[in-house]
Amino acid sequence: MEKLFDSELKVMEPLWESGPQTAGALAKRLAETVGWNRNTTYTVIKKLIDKGAVSRSDPGFLCAPLITREEVQRLETDSLIARLFGGSKAQFLSAFLSEKDLAPAEAAQLRELIKHWE
Repeated sequence: MEKLFDSELKVMEPLWESGPQTAGALAKRLAETVGWNRNTTYTVIKKLIDKGAVSRSDPGFLCAPLITREEVQRLETDSLIARLFGGSKAQFLSAFLSEKDLAPAEAAQLRELIKHWE
């Protein structure tokens, strides 16, 4: 899967939130929330179709997500860790947490996640 750019994520969000919708409905929603015109939305949808992230069917130019939000999050996280931390998840987590004050509940949640992965 190719990297999705911020503009493409703006189109994916309503698809993830509400499921398949027509390109017209997406254009209307993005005009209201982002200020895009119809042509901009259609151009970004075309790019997402070309990347295999969205399918299009007729009638009505119905768009549906082919990838989940979680898949995109995983790909982006893996890319970030590879580029900036030499692939080390431990270095990433250390850098991420080094300047953060964790609430006790968050620390407990992280411990539980690590136990689950072990």
